[in-house]
Amino acid sequence: MNKYFDINDKVYDVTEKYPDLLEFFANNGFENLRNEALRKSLGKTISVAMALKSKKLDVETFERQMVAVIENNKAELSSGLSKAEKNEADADIKIMGLLPCPIRMQMLEKMGEYIENSDIKINYELQSASMGLDWLKENVENAKDEKELADVYMSAGYGFFFDKEHIGNYVNNGVFKDLTGISEFNKDFQNEYIDLRDPKGIYKIIGVVPAIFMVNTEALGDRKFPETWEDLLSGEFENSISIPMNDLDLFNAVLLGILTKYKKEGLAKLGKTAVSSMHPAQMVKQGQTGNKVNAPAVQIMPYFFSFTAKEGGPLKAVWPKDGAIISPIFFLTKKEHEDKLKPTVDFIFSEGMGKVLSADGKFPSTNPGIDNRLEEDKKFIWPGWDFLHSNDVAKVLEEAADIFYGRKEA
Repeated sequence: MNKYFDINDKVYDVTEKYPDLLEFFANNGFENLRNEALRKSLGKTISVAMALKSKKLDVETFERQMVAVIENNKAELSSGLSKAEKNEADADIKIMGLLPCPIRMQMLEKMGEYIENSDIKINYELQSASMGLDWLKENVENAKDEKELADVYMSAGYGFFFDKEHIGNYVNNGVFKDLTGISEFNKDFQNEYIDLRDPKGIYKIIGVVPAIFMVNTEALGDRKFPETWEDLLSGEFENSISIPMNDLDLFNAVLLGILTKYKKEGLAKLGKTAVSSMHPAQMVKQGQTGNKVNAPAVQIMPYFFSFTAKEGGPLKAVWPKDGAIISPIFFLTKKEHEDKLKPTVDFIFSEGMGKVLSADGKFPSTNPGIDNRLEEDKKFIWPGWDFLHSNDVAKVLEEAADIFYGRKEA
């Protein structure tokens, strides 16, 4: 029971009262609610509880997640624009970026405390990751030269940071440099199998968003319990996996992780597993063959949300044995204003901010002073610096999406 809605309220009434829940429902197997006519007709006849049971989703867990979405939005609205954005004409430096939704408020509070006690005048625009990267891309695309760029960019998002036609041009021309002065990461991200330190000394990664599995044991049937990404690509899970296509940063991370580990053939196999947020071409194909979309047996989701699963319920969180695919939180700083930027850079890469990422948000930090409390068997998958520096990642992602959606042969 919660103070916002009753689980037996109609889906239409709940999404009408809390519009942010519409996207949340759509991302979790209820894609048809994006159709306003269906939402009004079907949504007025079925309760939230009935809808969740039809997808074999754990009602209590899903309710907690709905409340988290509502409360996160309420906190952002009550904080006011000034908490997310500060814009004064005489500022010394400008910071722009996207912050992970579950810990955005904590990071903004830390930022506010730092600015209040700093002699440096700082403008910033730090929006919720749910906004997407388009506005950051526009900032770079509309800049006449490097002087019109922000001094600091911070966000997850391979496509933005490694787009050779836009910010990549400035990177190649030496505009940005890692100013932290810290050459070591903690053991989770600097060891015999992974090293997130940029060998070129340009980018810094301050933390990561790991993608793990949430397995619905009731929808699994007699299939083998999946423990690796390879298990998901085995052919046993066609039309059975919910993939976060509307969370573009994480979706792109999954595409690159599968591409670099399991090649183009792996991408094509992954595309066949998708049951929600499906591309129209896939839905048409299923309609022609007479197959029905099954309830998702597996959801790919950020590690953070695995902590909302009800203990003893049908949903089981799985950290893949071959590694959680990560969406790194990149940190890019101009070298031109190194003296002015250094104190702020030190703050952003401080242990204090690292603790917010790791402890409060379950987004493991790279800071060498942070213990993420991850067991040694919790490994990670990512493309690697050689791949990122030698490819136009934005174009690679376009091709990867085409293969995933079946628009192009593997």
